[in-house]
Amino acid sequence: MEYLLDTANLKDIRFYQEYFPVTGVTSNPTIIKKEGKVDFFAHMREIRSVIGKEKSLHIQVTAKDADGMLKDADAIVQKVDDKVYVKVPVTLEGIRVIRLLKARGIHVTATAVYTKQQGFLAMEAGADFIAPYYNRMEAGCINPDEVIAGFAAMIEKYEYPAKILAASFKNAGQVDQAFLAGAQAATMDPQILVQALKMPSILKAVDDFTGDWIEIFGDKMISEM
Repeated sequence: MEYLLDTANLKDIRFYQEYFPVTGVTSNPTIIKKEGKVDFFAHMREIRSVIGKEKSLHIQVTAKDADGMLKDADAIVQKVDDKVYVKVPVTLEGIRVIRLLKARGIHVTATAVYTKQQGFLAMEAGADFIAPYYNRMEAGCINPDEVIAGFAAMIEKYEYPAKILAASFKNAGQVDQAFLAGAQAATMDPQILVQALKMPSILKAVDDFTGDWIEIFGDKMISEM
C-alpha cells in the first residue's frame, strides 16, 4: 500500500511526512487554491525539495483541449522536473494527451476517473496511475469498490503497469475500502489519517495503560529504570 498526501501546504507536508509512511504528494487546481495566489512553479519545486526525488509528485494540467494540455505538461516538466507525474483528466481530449505524453516518456496520472471505461481506456493509453474519485463516485450512486475492483482485475489479467491511486476521500473508512477493493495507493488530506488515530477508544486505551503503570511505578518511565 502507498499513502500520498493530497495537499500543497508546505507546512503540512513537512510535518506529516515525518510521521506517516508517505510515498508522494498530489495536487490539483482546487488544492492549489487553498494556498492562495502562490508562485506556482516555485511552490511545486519547494514541495519537491521537501519530499525528495525518490517520492512521486503529481501536478495537474489546467487546459481542457489537447494542445493546451500538452503545453501545460511541457511547462510542468521543464519548470519542475522530469520526474513529475502529469495529471491528465480522462476526457476525449485527455486520452489523446495521455498517449502522446507516454510516447515521449513522460509520467502520467489519469485523473477525474468515475467509470470503468475511463480507467480501461487510460490503462490502454499507457497511464502510470489511475485515480478514481472514491467519495464523488459514492455520492453519485456509483459503487467505487466495484469500479476499483474492476481496474484491479484488468491490471492483473492483462499485466498493465498502471497502479490504482484512489482519491477523493471524506473519511478513513473510505480509504480502507479502496485498499481492500484493490487500490495499490491512496491520496488524502493528512487530517483524514490524523482523525483515524484519534478515536476516543484508542486514546482511552493509551491512557489506561499509562494509569496502570503509574499505579505501580509512579512517574518513573521505563527509560528511567
